[in-house]
Amino acid sequence: MANRWFLLIFLVLSISLVGNIHTCLCAPNIKAVCSKQERLALLKFKHSVRDVADMLSSWVGNDCCRWERVHCDKVTVKVDSLHLRGREDDIIRDEYLIGKEVITSLGDLRHLKFLDLSGNDFKKSRIPEFIGSFKQLSYLNLSNAYFSGVIPPQIGNLSNLKVLDLGSSPDSDTANTLMSDDMSWISGFSLLKYLDLSKVDLSKAQNRDMVFYMMPSLVKLSLSGCSLTNADLGTLSNSIKILANIKHLDLGGNHFKGQFPRFFQNMTSLEFLDLSYFNFSLSTNSTNFLSTIHYFPKMRLSGCGLHNMHLSPNHLNFTTVSIIQHLDLSQNLIEGRFPSALTNMSSLLSLDLADNMLNSSVPIMPNLLRLDLSRNNFEHIEDLGIWRQCHLKELTVSDNQFSIELTDSPKNVSECSQYAFERLELDGSLKGAFPADSLGRMANLRGLSLSRNELTGPIPESLVRLRLLEELDLSYNQLTGPIPTFIGKLTTLDLSGNQLNGSIPESFGSLTALIKLDLSINQLTGHVPTSIGRLVSLQLLSVSSNSLNGTVPVSIGQLTKLRDLDISENSLEGVITEAHFANLSMLKYLTTASNSKLTFIVSREWKPPFQLISAYLSSSKIINGFPKWLRTQKKLKVLRLSNASITGPLPTWLRKMPVIDLLDLSHNKLSGPLTNLPNEGSVDVSDSYSKALFLQDNLFNESIPMSLCRIIDLKILDLSRNRLTGRIPECLGNMRNLHIMQFSSNQLSGVIPRKLNGMINGSSFEKDPRDLWSEKNLNQVMKGVSLEYTTTFRNVINMDLSSNNLVGEIPVELMSLSALLGLNLSNNLLNGGIPDSIGNMKALNSLDFSGNQLTGPIPPSIGALNFLSHLNLSHNNLSGRIPTGNQLQTFTDPSIYVGNRDLCGAPLPKNCSNNEDQTPMHKNSKATNHKSNKVWFYIDIMSGFAAGFWGVIGLLLFKKDWRHKLFRFSKEIMDKIYVAVVLRVNKMKRGRESA
Repeated sequence: MANRWFLLIFLVLSISLVGNIHTCLCAPNIKAVCSKQERLALLKFKHSVRDVADMLSSWVGNDCCRWERVHCDKVTVKVDSLHLRGREDDIIRDEYLIGKEVITSLGDLRHLKFLDLSGNDFKKSRIPEFIGSFKQLSYLNLSNAYFSGVIPPQIGNLSNLKVLDLGSSPDSDTANTLMSDDMSWISGFSLLKYLDLSKVDLSKAQNRDMVFYMMPSLVKLSLSGCSLTNADLGTLSNSIKILANIKHLDLGGNHFKGQFPRFFQNMTSLEFLDLSYFNFSLSTNSTNFLSTIHYFPKMRLSGCGLHNMHLSPNHLNFTTVSIIQHLDLSQNLIEGRFPSALTNMSSLLSLDLADNMLNSSVPIMPNLLRLDLSRNNFEHIEDLGIWRQCHLKELTVSDNQFSIELTDSPKNVSECSQYAFERLELDGSLKGAFPADSLGRMANLRGLSLSRNELTGPIPESLVRLRLLEELDLSYNQLTGPIPTFIGKLTTLDLSGNQLNGSIPESFGSLTALIKLDLSINQLTGHVPTSIGRLVSLQLLSVSSNSLNGTVPVSIGQLTKLRDLDISENSLEGVITEAHFANLSMLKYLTTASNSKLTFIVSREWKPPFQLISAYLSSSKIINGFPKWLRTQKKLKVLRLSNASITGPLPTWLRKMPVIDLLDLSHNKLSGPLTNLPNEGSVDVSDSYSKALFLQDNLFNESIPMSLCRIIDLKILDLSRNRLTGRIPECLGNMRNLHIMQFSSNQLSGVIPRKLNGMINGSSFEKDPRDLWSEKNLNQVMKGVSLEYTTTFRNVINMDLSSNNLVGEIPVELMSLSALLGLNLSNNLLNGGIPDSIGNMKALNSLDFSGNQLTGPIPPSIGALNFLSHLNLSHNNLSGRIPTGNQLQTFTDPSIYVGNRDLCGAPLPKNCSNNEDQTPMHKNSKATNHKSNKVWFYIDIMSGFAAGFWGVIGLLLFKKDWRHKLFRFSKEIMDKIYVAVVLRVNKMKRGRESA
């Protein structure tokens, strides 16, 4: 019996052991997935931000560990890293997230060790306090993410941090939006090695000196632009515990002045020191202060007010400066001859002298590898000794405006058999022909930028034979001839803005490393080669503004990484079909405008593989009505379909689209009401596109819908030349940012709403550098003459309500629009006088009140409009003397005032009957008329009341039967009301009792 039990136990153990072995052997084949809680937390974050570049497009499915930018621990299968850094450059535009805040759901990722949200836009929201709960976090980067407010002290709980970056880059516009009121939270960062607080306002922070001695492991510290002063450094003078292991210290852009701080000499490990914008001019001996400085291998002394005297051999200690390898002296006052002291610094590897006033010969410095002389006063290219710089690897000499044409190196000068140049930037400086021979000997060249020059002639063959060349920018010159056959490893080729002719070489298909190809604004002809489809790395392709013809090759649809496609302003023809977009899943920007022979034909059921941010399809033919495929484009911010032969009403599905920032449907034959405009509200917070709505030159009818008033940040609204009827909605006055209102040539009626003075006025008008309307011109029609403001839209504020059926007086409130440049109310039925306060519109450039029924005199204040250049008051009933004034004296054309029978004075031939000013007479007359009208108004009221009252009461007095019937009717009504009330009260009482 015992043997049987033994065998049974042995059998069970054997089976269990085999099972465990099987489990262990098969474990690698069992893929664990992330927890549901973490997956939902990430999805909530995804839905809280606007992702224009599809950074989070892979965030689908159940396993978040497989998602891009997410990393999980291999053992615990917990999310331990989030790599969400955004970026923005000339190729990959807008690759960043936009959100109102960092939502609290990320707090569920309790095992995070790495979190990078830098380079995104969180719209000046606060840094969330829950970040302090990530106890295992060792890397936190929130830089350049548009956070604002006080840094939460909870960050101090992250005791495992090794990297903390809350800074902003020097060229960003996020300066001092973050601040700290107490820096004691850094006391727990014993492991921290990297701290960047650039542009964080520390001016009011207590314990800010703790930054210098409470983090013993710190290797890199950036405190540039933190509003620090000498007082912050004074407390450190006698300390020996200051940043014992520091190697990189950035204190630039603060408010330091006077003597050089002594405590730097105790930092024996320091390798990089930035004291840019340190004002040394107030030091005790400012001339000799450079001899008292403790130097380090890398130093930035940009914008310190240094001049030639500071750099003279008599004021430098060459023993101490011999340690410097990288020196930045940009944005100082160094002028004339190249400082000899710098020539003798044989240790220098990199020297930046940009933004000074040098103008003489640059010596040869055999050990120097990098030199920047941009924005100085050099007049001759030979002063740079460019053809003698045999050892330099990088030379930047942009924006110097050399007066002599660029030529090859002169024969009498010692040249280099081979140059070491790897990068050469000479933007905005040169003119003349290419120095073909010398450039051809730069065999190591990786990057060459010669943009914005006046270079002429063809692109030399010697240039295209540079096999190591990766980036070539020859944009905006005067180059001619055909495009040569390029070879090598080019990733960027920009030939835009020249006069190149001929066809696009078929050989371009061999440049498979190309990421950016820009051939726009040339004189290229022929067709787009099919070999373009072989550029598998291409992200940007622009051939706009040429004379290309033929069809668009279907092979473009194979460019799987293409993000930006621009073939606009050519003579391309044929049909664009679904095949042209077959694999363009990364496409964000599509521009095919101004190809009048190009036709779009896609099925109404087509679902594109991409999500566009902008689509410029104007001036081409679109078949099958309003493009139905647009209903799938939920991220559209710009849509231009003007002059695209679209007919019929707006589709109903368009109403369910998110509001599109710039929508242009002008110059079509669209009809019906405007109620189907996109109206669902933005799916996100607004971004860099200003809002505009262009619907002019269509057949839209009915009234202006109230739903338009929801777009309160609209800047341009053009409904002109349609068939709109009804009144102008008063709620349009809520559009506080409206710059341009164009409603002319419709059938609008009613009075001009007084609330339209809500349009942007002088006090709140700001020039927005992100406005995108510079390619458009604003037209205002006056007396048959089209006046064109060629400035950008951001500088033009205009209201045009002309050629409608508007009635009533001109609202006095409109006169408060002090920033208005153009006001056109012509060809309506307006009456009354011109408001006396019209002189308040100081910026007015164009004024047209012609073709109305205006009466009274022209207000003298109109003479205060000093910028007025176009005036038309013709065909009204104005009277009295034409006023005189500084600007009015320039209007000598009588047609400005023609059709006003009672006007007199220059420039009309009719003289006034006396020399008296007619304005007081008119005011007295107007006051008398006002009093008379007031008397008659009250007489009318009294007469109406008497007639109505005695008409009813008198009949009841004389008609006894009528009087009795009225009383009976009244009594029956009162009885019915009484019964109904009593029943209702009883019912309520029974309800309470039953309850």
